[in-house]
This record gives sequence, structure tokens and C-alpha cells, in this order.
Amino acid sequence: MKFQEMPYERVDFDQVEQKMRKLMEELESAKSGEEQFAVHQKFYELTDRVSTLMTIAHIRFDIDTTDEFYNGEKAYYDEKGPIYSNLILEYQKKLYASPYREFLEKKIGPVAFKNMELAQKSMSEELIPLMQEENDLTMEYDKLIAGARIDFDGQELNLSLLRPYLIHSDREVRKRAWARMSAFFLENEAKLDEIYDKLVKNRTEQARRMGYENYLELGYCRMGRNCYGKEDVEMFRRQIREYFVPFAEKLHDRRRERLGLEKLSFVDEQVYFPEGNPAPTGSPDEIMAAGQRMYRELSPETGEFFDFMMENQLFDVLGRKNKKAGGYMTYLPLYHAPFIFANFNGTSGDVDVVTHECGHAFQGYLSGSDPIREHADIGMETAEIHSMSMEFFAERWMPLFFGERAQDYRDMHLEDAAAFIPYGCMVDEFQHIVYEKPEMTPAERKAAWRDLERAYKPHLDYGDDPFFGKGGYWQRQLHIYDYPLYYIDYCLAQTCALQYKVKMDEDFDLAWQSYLKLCRLSASDFYTNMLKEAGLDSPFDKDCVKKIVEKLEKCVN
Repeated sequence: MKFQEMPYERVDFDQVEQKMRKLMEELESAKSGEEQFAVHQKFYELTDRVSTLMTIAHIRFDIDTTDEFYNGEKAYYDEKGPIYSNLILEYQKKLYASPYREFLEKKIGPVAFKNMELAQKSMSEELIPLMQEENDLTMEYDKLIAGARIDFDGQELNLSLLRPYLIHSDREVRKRAWARMSAFFLENEAKLDEIYDKLVKNRTEQARRMGYENYLELGYCRMGRNCYGKEDVEMFRRQIREYFVPFAEKLHDRRRERLGLEKLSFVDEQVYFPEGNPAPTGSPDEIMAAGQRMYRELSPETGEFFDFMMENQLFDVLGRKNKKAGGYMTYLPLYHAPFIFANFNGTSGDVDVVTHECGHAFQGYLSGSDPIREHADIGMETAEIHSMSMEFFAERWMPLFFGERAQDYRDMHLEDAAAFIPYGCMVDEFQHIVYEKPEMTPAERKAAWRDLERAYKPHLDYGDDPFFGKGGYWQRQLHIYDYPLYYIDYCLAQTCALQYKVKMDEDFDLAWQSYLKLCRLSASDFYTNMLKEAGLDSPFDKDCVKKIVEKLEKCVN
């Protein structure tokens, strides 16, 4: 079914609660594991419907954040969502305590029960008002960013539409664009500080009410980190500082020479060639058509997937005023349908949507037929492998998108992927600092960010910029506001995607079969186990990062 034809009605949570409580009664009165699993299948039917309707409402709000109807629906779900989450938790507690646990574990897997344990450690009815307030605050941030109106060369642009000028081949154009970006954030600095300060205090209070010292413990549970912890992440970041930062700095210096500059300014940060970054040669329609050809040629599975997405109009990718910034893939379980949201703006990022977000969507499409819904409950560190690896698998088709500059794109992509990891680790370490010291002032948070930039990105020069120069860059990273502790998952996944890059250069077909295997495993096993089964090294292995850097050195020399 086409997305625009999907019917929508507001979820009646009073009715949902009645049905859920009936399921709980049936669960408790069941006389066998088989009977309990039959009840659990009814639970799937109920939650699939609720999830689908809520997701439709959220997508339609994101498509136009000024739409009055879906503004109301978004506010309704922000209020009711925590109550619904608590209701699901009640049900899961009964399933978790089942006398037929052994049978159920064989049906839905041990990972599901570990995730239920983490859910119980991360939610209680007492938190509902705080979670509602948290939703209000993130919505306030999203609307502030989406509502940006930046005058540039006689045009009124939002932040997404300003991006082509931020990476323009003319350095003077870049300088003016970044100055306008900086002015927007400087103008809204007080409000951005206020929102984040409230979010930090809110999340800290949630954690303390659950008996934790700070939000980090609660946040790790909410991120579903079921087989590794804070110490593992810290060890990974140490490896990145020791091995990856020097490698990335070499790439930055090579880029500086290529651009003919004495020093890299922040306005040069995402520019790779003096003639400008490679940009798609076609219109949005032509990009999508090229994507369809690429996926049909890549494999039968990807061809079927992309045809399904196109036939059912499961993309909204054109940049528009009032559209939420950023991009994502989400899933509509009633229709077994992924949905991709993005903001095309004429840059190479448009092609990244067709590779990265389609990597997520392809895995969702593959796993949609799995009758065990818990297998779709993928940790983000796993989900991002699907997307980031697809970017590399797609590289041989880049002439379809970039013509004669296909190799420039491949070079840029590898450099960008490698340079991203230090930045992503910096985002993660920043959040650990903030949540360990929630009493920090806005100025202290910005000073902490600048210190981290010097450690992870020592080449970076802000000159006398009044906003970014004093440590404000993190305020344009929506994950820090909306999805706390998420960002390290990108870094963990990128280390795996880079392993696939090396593997596919050696034997493309063998690498692709490994990737398909990982996609089909979904969340049926723990992250570290699935990596091993797919033939990948865990980022937490002490020599993993060192070995990747050694292999990448050969790729770039």
C-alpha cells in the first residue's frame, strides 16, 4: 500500500489498556508455554497496530512541522507514549516471570529476555511525567531547528537547504554561509542552552528516581546495551585516540594540501577537492532511478526491496521549508514496510540517503517476515552496520550518480568515513562528561567540548567565530538533544563497515554473503556473537582498531 493511502486514526489508549490487561490475564491463566506464546502473538497484533499508527503520525508531522493536525497528534503521542511504554513494561514483567520461561526462550530467544530485564531497569510509572516533559523539550529543540529562516543571497533557507553553500567550492561563499549558520545559532544560543540544561536535569532526575547515580546507567539500559558496558566503550574510545586520530589527521593534512591551504579552517571541514565535492549529476528523480538500477544489479534481494519501496512511495526525500531536519528510516509493521525520510539538497548526501538509509530499510525489509517481533529489536550499534556497510557495497555503481567524478566520491567517502569516527567518539565522550557532572553550566559544557575537539580533531581552527569558536558546535548535533548516548553506535558500526570495505576489495561476493547473513540474523543473538558469526572482529577486541588502521593505510597510500 502506498504511504499516502495508509489510513490513520488516533490510537485510543483507553481501549489499548483494556486489551493489554486482558492479555495479561490470559498470560497468567495459561497452563503451558504454548498457551502463553499464543497470547504473546496477540500481543504482537496489538502492538503492531499501535506502532504503525503512531509512526504514520510522526512521519506526517516531520514532513511538515507546521501541520496543525499532526502537531496535535505528535503532542498527543508525546503525552501518551510514556504511559503506553509503562503498560508494555507491565506485560513484559509478567512474561519475564513466566514459569514457562525455558519454552519461551526457545521461541523468542534469550536476547529478548535480556532486553526485558533492561527495560525493567529503565522504566517505572513514577517517571511518566518526567518522560512527558523530556518529549516536550526535544520537540521544542526540533521545531526551533526546523524553523530556521536564514537569508542567503536573496533566498530564505532552512539549515538543510543551506548545506550546499557550506561545502561550496568557492571558499568565500563557504565563509559567508558558515557566518550565517553561526549567526543563527548565536541568536538562539540562550534558548538552546536552556533546553539542553533542562534535558540534562530531567534525565538525571529520572535516573536518580530509578536508583542510579547518574543518567549514564539508565541511558545504557535504554539503549539496550545487553552485552557490553561503559568500560568497553571507554576502551574503544582510547583505541580511537591512540590509533585512529593520527590516521585521520594524516587524511586531513592530505586534504589540506589538495585544497592548497596553509591551514584548515572549520569552513573547509567537509570540502575535499578544490573544484568542490562531487555532486550528483542527476535530478532527484534520476537519483532514485539510478538507485533502482543499482539495487536490481546488486542482488535479487535488494532489487525486490527497492522495487517495493518505489511502488509504494515509501520515500519522502525532497528538502522543503517546515520539514524536520535530518533523515532516518523507520518501519510500519502492519504493512511490513520500511519508510525513508530525508532532505535532498543537491549534494552527495542525497546519494548517501539511497545507500545509508536504504541499508537500514533493506535489513528491515528482510526481517519483516520474521514472526518473532523481538528479533526486530536491533541495537543501534548493529543497525548502523547495515547502513554504513551498504554505502561501501554500493561504491561500484557510483558512476550512475556522479559520472566522471565517481572515483572522487569513493575517495571522499573513505576519507569522510575515517574522519567521522573521532568526531563520533568526541560526541559520546562529551555526553559522558555532561551526565557525570549534570551541574555544569552552559559555559562549562562548551569549554569541555573545545577540550575534546583539541584531543580528537587537533587540526580544527575556528578563528574568531563567535559561536563555534567558543565550543558551540555540538548544539547543531540533534542526537545530543534527542537521542542521548546514541552516537557511539555509529562509531562502533563504522569500524565494522570498514572491515567490510577491506573484505569486499578482496572478495566482493564473499563479503556480500557475510553482510546478508548479518542482516538476516537481525537481533536473534547478542551483538558480539553476531559479529563473530558473520566473520567480523568486535570493536572491543584490543587489536581491532589497530588492525583496521593498518589495512586502511594501504588503501589510501
